[in-house]
Amino acid sequence: MKNDRRNFIKQAGTLTGAAATISLLDMLSFENVKAASSRIQNLSPKDAARDEDFWFTVQQAYTVSSEIINLNNGGVSPQPLVTQNALDRYVRICNEGPAYYMWSVLGNGRENVRNKLAELAGVSAEEIAINRNTSEALETVIFGLDLKAGDEILTTNQDYPNMMNAWNQRVKRDGLKLTTISIPVPPKDLSEIVDVYRKAITPKTKIIHVSHVIFMTGQIMPVREIADMAHEKGIEVICDGAHSFAHLDYKISDLHCDYFGTSLHKWLCAPFGSGLLYVKKEKIEKLWPLLGAPKDFSTTDIRKFEHLGTRSFPIELAIGNSIDFHNGIGSKRKEERLRYLKNYWAEKVVRFPKVKFNTSLMDNQSCAICNFTIEGMEPAKIHEELFSKYKIYTTTITHDEFKGVRITPHVYTKIKDLDFFVSAVEKIAKG
Repeated sequence: MKNDRRNFIKQAGTLTGAAATISLLDMLSFENVKAASSRIQNLSPKDAARDEDFWFTVQQAYTVSSEIINLNNGGVSPQPLVTQNALDRYVRICNEGPAYYMWSVLGNGRENVRNKLAELAGVSAEEIAINRNTSEALETVIFGLDLKAGDEILTTNQDYPNMMNAWNQRVKRDGLKLTTISIPVPPKDLSEIVDVYRKAITPKTKIIHVSHVIFMTGQIMPVREIADMAHEKGIEVICDGAHSFAHLDYKISDLHCDYFGTSLHKWLCAPFGSGLLYVKKEKIEKLWPLLGAPKDFSTTDIRKFEHLGTRSFPIELAIGNSIDFHNGIGSKRKEERLRYLKNYWAEKVVRFPKVKFNTSLMDNQSCAICNFTIEGMEPAKIHEELFSKYKIYTTTITHDEFKGVRITPHVYTKIKDLDFFVSAVEKIAKG
């Protein structure tokens, strides 16, 4: 037993994911998903999305409560059991000798996590910094860019408030100009969105800040087209990928953006308080770190953005377990399942009287996230009735131009729970 434990501690600094854990239950859960994936490997992702036997296996890997139906996974998602247990073990090991196990053993495993993230993201490991969430990642960029008074930043009135707060602080501090545009809800096609950005660009525009998936409605934005247009005019692009990473099947490199941030505790189902920052290699040198890095601030080493002081290495190492679990399902297969779940309930609810959508149901414009409303009812009232009467947890969205209830299922969501949700909406709409 001592030898087994000594070997695990030795491996913890160099391995993450299922291979680094010792729980038989964890291994069985992970292997069950792998085996189920092998069984449907000849199915197309769209056909696999409807294979309830496969998704039943995935659902069993989670420990979600049976007391509520959680349809607000957009805020934060649960971790599969394999990640929960790995995190617990890493924490226990650290507590046996924090100064040694944290810095000299587990800390060394961060590079393996960086490599896993880079592979999933389709970029170099030397362009990936591990941090705590999208806000930290993007504020590193927002506060780290050398911009001067009069420089213009182009964004929309649907981007995330934390990011807009950061830009407004720079407006007050440095005299920047923040130009906010309105995009259609929903648009007829993606070219409408690109045209709105194009018309708002001026000779003073230096940065375009764009969300890959709008957090309010789930609208998928044409980031690559926007980025290519921007680069033709010498404009840099910051992409908020909080709701797209491990949700949609893509690589960061596909987007052609210069900077990218995401929260891994959303669609990747990594530990709470985990995220990543991507900075294109040639942009690293000129970007100031948010927190003071030692020696040369202008170093080209991506790690200059990771000087946070004492951090949770257990959280960072357990990211690897979530990546392994995600890969066991398959990125495209997961995207198609999430879209299938959205379409499953939305195509039923849209037929009910007074129900309207703030989200396009076209495949290239939305996936898991969808926003609906019932004419004559405030979103807060819909949200309250869903939870008080049916124990269905959602979130409300109120915007100057639209309002509604945002619904976000995840891979553990059961079809019978969506049937129950549809029935609840029908009763509320008729009520």
